[in-house]
Amino acid sequence: MRTTRTLWSVLAAFVLLAGTACGSLGGGGGDGEGAAADPCDKATNYPRGPVQFIIPWAAGGGTDSVGRFIANQLGERLGTQVNVVNRTGGSGAIGHTAISTARPDGQTIGMPTVELTMMHWLGLTQLTYQQFTPIGQVNFDPAGITVRSDAPWKDVEELLAYVEKNPGELTASGTGQGGIWDLARAGMLVEAGLPPDAIRWVPSDGAAPALQELAAGGIDISFASLVENQTLIEEGRVKALGIMAEERAANFPDVPTLEEQGVDYAMSAWRGVAGPEGLPDDIVAELSCHVQKIVNGQAYKSFMAEAGFGVTYRGPEEFGRFLAAEDKSKGDLMRRAGLAK
Repeated sequence: MRTTRTLWSVLAAFVLLAGTACGSLGGGGGDGEGAAADPCDKATNYPRGPVQFIIPWAAGGGTDSVGRFIANQLGERLGTQVNVVNRTGGSGAIGHTAISTARPDGQTIGMPTVELTMMHWLGLTQLTYQQFTPIGQVNFDPAGITVRSDAPWKDVEELLAYVEKNPGELTASGTGQGGIWDLARAGMLVEAGLPPDAIRWVPSDGAAPALQELAAGGIDISFASLVENQTLIEEGRVKALGIMAEERAANFPDVPTLEEQGVDYAMSAWRGVAGPEGLPDDIVAELSCHVQKIVNGQAYKSFMAEAGFGVTYRGPEEFGRFLAAEDKSKGDLMRRAGLAK
């Protein structure tokens, strides 16, 4: 458990009087800083016991993987337990609502995802980004298109040609109805001049269960980040046909972009850390300081590089502006794709 700041101050003062270097006393995160005066200790009497970290998607997916790493590192820095809770369902609405309705004292925070700027356009919830306190963005990943290894299409062009001749026959999944990977599907079809329902969507609680459905033959296509499907790609059970990015991914250099295959379209997901609306400024300052140090730390960079996830950091104010811009752009695209209510 975290040593109280009063006792910490006494110990620090004793060390300074004794002329001892204070670096060996300090804080979590393994970044080598002296912790007797940790610059991230900005909130008084915080945290008051274990912190709950809500992930709105199922265990085993990309958000769960990134969220658990952040939560573990945050627990080390705060000196208390940060307990991960997966709150799934409602195409992400249940977990996001649980974050937004928590007591604004910093004891419950979570990992909102891009779906936060989409769900209300679908009519799934009235929840918007304005009911959250941004703490920091930690990730940004493009969508991919994955099929079983024995599928007859060798690239996206062949897949779309098949869809044009057989509209509504193929099924896809990767997240809940109207989630980011659903929007990736619909937007790609619209950009290719096809109806947004030419590939039917099967809702799931995340990329991990959708991938299992793909491997088992329950669906035909997975729309999710290639990283989330990487294990089965490497095992040869599924194959990636394309990536919805402006350039090829370093860890998937043989997978062409959609633009290379005749469809000028890109779509990405992001993940961040946030609390409920009204989180006190000093707690936001402390948590954002810790999150920034985690994201800039070598441990996180190595983890994300090995997993193939993209690293992008935005602080509270910049993340807030990003959320507002994302909300508008996603609404515009969803109206074009016929997904907005």
